[in-house]
Amino acid sequence: LEFRRVLFRSMLSEREEQVIKMYFGIETPEMGLEEIGQKMGLSRERVRQIKEKSLNILRSAQIGSVLKEYM
Repeated sequence: LEFRRVLFRSMLSEREEQVIKMYFGIETPEMGLEEIGQKMGLSRERVRQIKEKSLNILRSAQIGSVLKEYM
């Protein structure tokens, strides 16, 4: 579990990590794009863009399997 935390932090910015954790309910209740946006002071569309960018980073690094546990 600690390895995954280090991996997330080394690949994603703090904001990207927060969005992914909130969206998938990792260490926090699962939230929708609108809820995340309100909490972070961002638009729903910006949260969606950050989420997609972050998932692409994780997919390209073959880390997507980590997230499958939370889906």
